[in-house]
Amino acid sequence: MFNVKEILSVTLILFSVIDVLGSIPIIVDFRKKLGKIESEKATLAAGAIMISFLFLGERLLSLFGVDVASFAVAGAIILFLLGLEMILGRNIFKHDNISVSAASIVPIAFPIIAGAGTMTTLLALRTTYEINNILVGVLLNLFFVYLVLKSSYWIESKLGQGGTDILRKVFGIILLAIAIKLFKTNLIL
Repeated sequence: MFNVKEILSVTLILFSVIDVLGSIPIIVDFRKKLGKIESEKATLAAGAIMISFLFLGERLLSLFGVDVASFAVAGAIILFLLGLEMILGRNIFKHDNISVSAASIVPIAFPIIAGAGTMTTLLALRTTYEINNILVGVLLNLFFVYLVLKSSYWIESKLGQGGTDILRKVFGIILLAIAIKLFKTNLIL
């Protein structure tokens, strides 16, 4: 059945990994370039990616002979690097150019919302939490993502650049802590 403590844990972990608040500068930049972002389309696409990977991710990994613990350790390294990006303000990963027509899906839905870190986290969460609690956590995060996407202009005007930078750094530290925990939990000595 549903466990409120698990739902809150999953929701907060995914919230930190997705980091939609830390992505506000990127979202605002795309909105300025494109005129608008299709919030519904981006949210539904991200949800489809996350839920599909939650259920099919392990099978996909088994096709390549990779176990969940190894994927989680690899994901922990990626999360660690993403956290460093957020804290240091440097790009470690290459961000490719996109076509204007697909901007609501790439890069908003994937990889900003449902990227490698989110997928790794979902598989790692599966090893610890019940599926129904993970699904509720995913849905709560998708609702929050939708609200942020829909109100990105308003949020930007209220937070300002300084507030956005502070949020990004705080969530970067949380992401580093999550990465270290995932690494410790899944590392086989």
